[in-house]
Amino acid sequence: MFSSIRVRIVLILAIVGFSGWYLYSNYQQTGSVVKLGLDLQGGMHLVLEVDDPDGAMSLEARSDAIDRSERIIRNRIDELGVEEPIVQKVGQDRLIVELAGIDDEERARELVGQTAMLEWKLVRSTSAVEAALGRIDRAIVATLGADSLRALGRAVATDEPTDEVEDILFRSEPGEDPQVEADPDDEPVLTEEELQEADEEAQAALDELEEEADLAAEELALRPFTSLLLSSDGDGEFLIPNEDFQLARMFLELPEVQAVLPRDVSLQFHWEPVALGGQVYRQIYVLERQPFITGEMLEDANATRDQQFNQAIVQFQLSRAGGRLFGDVTGRHIGDRIAILLDDEVVSAPVVRSRIGARGQIELGQQDMEEARDLALVLRAGALPAPLRIMEERTVGPSLGQDSIDQGMMAGLIGLLLVVVIMIVYYRFTGVLAVLALSVYVALVLGGLAALNATLTLPGIAGLILSIGMAVDANVLIFERIREEVAEGRAVRTAVDEGFGHALSAIVDANITTLITALILFQFGTGPVRGFAVTLSIGIIASFFTALYVTRTLYLVYLRGKKAQDTLSI
Repeated sequence: MFSSIRVRIVLILAIVGFSGWYLYSNYQQTGSVVKLGLDLQGGMHLVLEVDDPDGAMSLEARSDAIDRSERIIRNRIDELGVEEPIVQKVGQDRLIVELAGIDDEERARELVGQTAMLEWKLVRSTSAVEAALGRIDRAIVATLGADSLRALGRAVATDEPTDEVEDILFRSEPGEDPQVEADPDDEPVLTEEELQEADEEAQAALDELEEEADLAAEELALRPFTSLLLSSDGDGEFLIPNEDFQLARMFLELPEVQAVLPRDVSLQFHWEPVALGGQVYRQIYVLERQPFITGEMLEDANATRDQQFNQAIVQFQLSRAGGRLFGDVTGRHIGDRIAILLDDEVVSAPVVRSRIGARGQIELGQQDMEEARDLALVLRAGALPAPLRIMEERTVGPSLGQDSIDQGMMAGLIGLLLVVVIMIVYYRFTGVLAVLALSVYVALVLGGLAALNATLTLPGIAGLILSIGMAVDANVLIFERIREEVAEGRAVRTAVDEGFGHALSAIVDANITTLITALILFQFGTGPVRGFAVTLSIGIIASFFTALYVTRTLYLVYLRGKKAQDTLSI
């Protein structure tokens, strides 16, 4: 008997300990044991509008884009966690988004506004663009001027800091020469001959650098883009030193350069650098200008790890039509490369080994799983029908006001105190056991919210209060059945066992039906409704456990030293 009680106590303490650990971790990270919603602690307030600077979209098209964006943004935010979002259409072409309990505001901002344009393009041979390289160089020279390119080439080759950078490096005032005071007690380290030899070597190195700078400047002035390109082992790609990446991208973004490219070819950079032979490069791919399939045919995407190389990947599922098209293209291009692009940057360019149907994957290389999950989330939630720009962004305070929050907390404490007093007065010492079990219940509910990283708002508090009522109701059912058994002359231990046994079916029915309702609300609800469902579900599970297990354990401890003829304080 005592061994069974000890196991029960250890289990209860372990569960309470886990709850306490999650609450402590939350407090260490956020300064609060449970994340509070926008109405309790404030959060982000965003106003989004369709980005249509040329006014090409009609009012109906803008309104339709906002309607579709509302659903997509709501889905994205819901997948971030139970953040109690408010996504509301205002007028014909604006959305208001309010987010509470956000740990990484920049991440949330990017996920809300990201268009996530996913494309698949065939990789062409480098010969498709080699004939146009001379025209590209001439277009850059004609646009920027040879003198400007020579100055740019000299600056890149010598890597000379500007005057402002020099001032910062030497920590001197702008315009002043840095002064170094010599210590008169210092002995010279080098002889006069050695100093002269070192000066000659330094001058020779400087002359060589100047000559290299002149050559680089002249080469950049004559072949500004071609001089940056290096051959690659991969078919359909060039390499560019990573330090020249921004310069090359600037050249390619010139309208004059885009005009001289072949009409069916585009040049796209890989989205991250690659290390080869101790040097860091950026890959630039020669691709067909038009994609053969886009993210509109994407149905699902999930982040995982490749079993062979343990790298982050995103597995995707295409629609039936997309799968047929993808299978047809890959079947005709076995041995060729297909580039997967996200927002005009190449994520991966694998070689087609066999015909691929509706399932495929995006290899992310050395990217971590957090970025893989973000990518899968954006793709799964869908691409925005039109780009959105943030018109207004601000951090807002609690909408209730601190006085209202304080009054709400006071009302909750008064209500809880009344429950404690009534239980103890009406059920005597047995009521004390119920209060102890209720304390465990509160710890479990708060720990569950902390473990799920859920946000507590007013609807969530309503669910919490409802579940507290159900927890008390379960104890009332048990105690009344015990009273009936005692009134019929049962022994104390028998009365307790019979009371728990007879009340079990009613408690199970009440909790299971409410839990099913909460799960339905969570599945089909959004925002505050899901928050209410989460809190209610956790409360139901905790109340069921405390009423039938914790209260029973406290009874067993209480009755362990009692005799059969002793009375029960109930």
